Amino acid sequence: MPLIRVTLLQGRTPQEVAALGRALTAAAHEALGAPAEAVRVIVEDTPPDRWFVGGRSVAERRTSPS
Repeated sequence: MPLIRVTLLQGRTPQEVAALGRALTAAAHEALGAPAEAVRVIVEDTPPDRWFVGGRSVAERRTSPS
């Protein structure tokens, strides 16, 4: 049973997350031959103040890009 974990910045709509889950399930089914019913997808939302790029949080980078 494939397990796919995805971490995203918060802010996606429920429809976008659902579309991603469906697309990842289909990709695992196609690439691995796993039955779609056996594919598990976990989507974790991370707040911008907990996601860092170059030592600065995304929240900081959004308020002062430099």
